[in-house]
Amino acid sequence: MRLSRYFLPTTKETPAEAQIPSHQLMLRAGLVRQGAAGIYSWLPIGLRVLRKIEQIVREEQDLAGAQEMLMSTVQSADLWRETGRYDSYGKEMLRIEDRHGREMLYGPTNEDMITDLFRRDVRSYRDLPMMLYHVQWKFRDEIRPRFGVMRGREFLMKDTYSFDIDAEGARKSYYTQFAAYLRTFARMGLKAIPMQADTGPIGGDLSHEFVILAETGESEVFYERVFEDLDPMGLNPRQRDSVEEAVRPWTAPYAATDEVHDPAACPVAADDLVTGRGIEVGHIFYFGDKYSKPMNATVQLADGRSAPVEMGSYGVGVSRLVGAIIEASHDENGIIWPEAVAPFRLGLINLKVSDERCTAVCEELYRALRVSGVEVLYDDRDERAGAKFNTMDLIGLPYQAAVGPRGLDKGVIEVKNRATGERREMAMDALIEWMTE
Repeated sequence: MRLSRYFLPTTKETPAEAQIPSHQLMLRAGLVRQGAAGIYSWLPIGLRVLRKIEQIVREEQDLAGAQEMLMSTVQSADLWRETGRYDSYGKEMLRIEDRHGREMLYGPTNEDMITDLFRRDVRSYRDLPMMLYHVQWKFRDEIRPRFGVMRGREFLMKDTYSFDIDAEGARKSYYTQFAAYLRTFARMGLKAIPMQADTGPIGGDLSHEFVILAETGESEVFYERVFEDLDPMGLNPRQRDSVEEAVRPWTAPYAATDEVHDPAACPVAADDLVTGRGIEVGHIFYFGDKYSKPMNATVQLADGRSAPVEMGSYGVGVSRLVGAIIEASHDENGIIWPEAVAPFRLGLINLKVSDERCTAVCEELYRALRVSGVEVLYDDRDERAGAKFNTMDLIGLPYQAAVGPRGLDKGVIEVKNRATGERREMAMDALIEWMTE
């Protein structure tokens, strides 16, 4: 993509309404623009990041055996009345009425709807276990939306729902998702700590929230040092019968947020306890028959009896992750994207557009990299070099390649690693080979 043709409205000044780094940088780097309180439009570069995150989430759900579908954003109030949640959920739910006077709502979550879909068509234990998921925009009418996409009213979520014939099977589904979540966040370059959590309005008696570490995190967290040495990429969510044991290294050590941490009762020695700050990016729940029983979502068992299915739900804040990654990975100059979610891998900078050699080399390099499948943002604008470097640092692409007359006199291009600041000189052929390895 040529920057001269790209819709990338960056700003030098920090917007007055933005209080935390991710909100400031998402506005300054042209990722989003606010339409109303807590509601944002995603601009081209922000949407690219959002889609990268969504794809990683999708791939790990598919690996775990979940099937993708898509539920409607508007739901019938009658479904929520069946479970007793319509009146108890609170003012966060946006209640609406259609032209025929039917009460509807803009879904803040989908447990009631997925249970209704399940009970219509699934009858036998032979169809279980089953996991269904979707990635969908949701709305919760927060009383004080703030911190940009970190606490907005409209947000993109991935929701998975599991259905099993008994509690033993439901636990297997639960820990299958537990493993999938650890892998998902690791693939995004994030260190996620699973912490036992309150089930809240979702219900149930088994729940974990996944917290990523960030100096500017919203809550203080306490965890055993052993978490720092764990690597989740060896987990296989498809090994359903052994997955609970496989994730025990992540469930056995101590981890708690400041809301539940009691220093006097902490079982971990001071030398082994790490204190930091974190951001919740995922939450999983096992809630048994909380929804299936009142909605009569039953299956026939092998002995002929009917029983309500055991259920769980598993959420990832896809749009929230964009802000969370920035909170965990930025500096005074801007965003530092992990490669897996970066909108472009390389920023190509023409330091002197009026120089025919510079332009010719940039055009050849741009063409060769694109043909090889490398995502490149080419700054071909007639701007001073300093402004171009500042833009690239602000938007945080993993690598920058600067083409200028002095370098070309030596036959080299200067390449910068955004995360480390390391610079090195490379010939054009070497740069192409390195980028396409």
